[in-house]
Amino acid sequence: MRKNDSRPYGCIGVGVGPANLSLASLLHGDENISSLFLEQKEYFGWHDGQQLPGTTLQVSMLKDLVSLADPTNRFSFLSYLHAHGKIYHFINAQFDAMPRQEYRNYLRWASEQNENVVFNEKVLSVDFDGTSGGTFVVETDRRTLTADNISVGIGTSPWVPPVAPLLPRDDQFHVCDVVDKGRNLGGKRVCVVGGGQSGAEVFLDLISRPDGERPRRVAWVSRRRNYFPMDDSPFTNDFYMPSYSDYFARLDRATREQLNAQLVLSSDGISEATLREVYQQVYVHRFVEGDRDLVALYPGHSVTEVERGAVGDWSVEIRSGDHPGTATRFETDVVIWATGFRPATPAFLEPLAGRLEREGDEYRIDDSFAVRWDGPGDRNIFVHNAAQGQRGLADRNLSLVAWRSRRIADRMRGVRTDEQAESFLDWAPKSHPSEAAQGVSG
Repeated sequence: MRKNDSRPYGCIGVGVGPANLSLASLLHGDENISSLFLEQKEYFGWHDGQQLPGTTLQVSMLKDLVSLADPTNRFSFLSYLHAHGKIYHFINAQFDAMPRQEYRNYLRWASEQNENVVFNEKVLSVDFDGTSGGTFVVETDRRTLTADNISVGIGTSPWVPPVAPLLPRDDQFHVCDVVDKGRNLGGKRVCVVGGGQSGAEVFLDLISRPDGERPRRVAWVSRRRNYFPMDDSPFTNDFYMPSYSDYFARLDRATREQLNAQLVLSSDGISEATLREVYQQVYVHRFVEGDRDLVALYPGHSVTEVERGAVGDWSVEIRSGDHPGTATRFETDVVIWATGFRPATPAFLEPLAGRLEREGDEYRIDDSFAVRWDGPGDRNIFVHNAAQGQRGLADRNLSLVAWRSRRIADRMRGVRTDEQAESFLDWAPKSHPSEAAQGVSG
């Protein structure tokens, strides 16, 4: 039975992934901003369908929900380790990179420790009532709520190219379902499409399975000219600092689009450790075990057609970027699309659609990640992970989750917390010679 909740909230969050969970952690205990974060799932999940054994996080453990914004916060990763009595064991384990499942467990712990996070409640709509002091009205499948601010953190949705048949199927699916749908592939032919980290992890998992569970052939197709590593070098990581995010936002749209395309391997490349494991496995299968038919590698190719074969399998056509006039065709039993994600569409904002400004496929945001709209300036809809075109590749990356949440919290509190020191790099030209001489960053 639905009911009205008469309590006015300072902030209601829609969706509980890492982004809104970070904001919920920073707002926890704030007596001036009451908050409530709603998630339609029954419990916390984070890429559960692709948590393959041995996969690791591609960012530092310090880039957790809160540490880069508030190192003393009770929801830090170190607090999680300490609360479970395993902080010494984690240090002694000397992980080169954090196990991804452990990071998921940390996020789940944080969601369970925060009483302002509620699961199994779906937000149906968000509207604005300008007649009663100006509040957002949130309708859920349980109740009616009001809030001064809305934080949208619904994450992303799986994306496949138009050439892919309608999904999901048991023999053709997105990588987000690989844990469940990729179990019984022993003796089958499998095609993995996508040259990023997810594609590499799935390919490695398939060719590393023991006899009887391993496919008899695994093809790996990528549009990129090779299986390129992620650039995780020190100066490249300056692209994932707050100062660069602010600099990027001030550039014109054409320049931003060009930079995102040029810098994609700083975020969407493959870890060198994964590439090394893949190459070693291919070596062992081909030269040590003599299995020359297990692996087929097709970098620099695009999938141009997928159709049913004569015997119920899939016929896949690919074309090389260097030789577009020549097609290669092969048959496979299963296709796994590791083709990434796109921002999810917030259908619950439809009542306000005509009042929210757009920039292409994105909501146009200000420097506090608030959507520009025609309503009162002290009533905001904040968006997470939905402004890559305006904020750069780091917008969907975990690196700036805590910083972005702090900036959103600052906006609601009416303050601006001091930032960390800017990048060593001067992104913009100096306005005056005196500034350059003094080393003032742009």
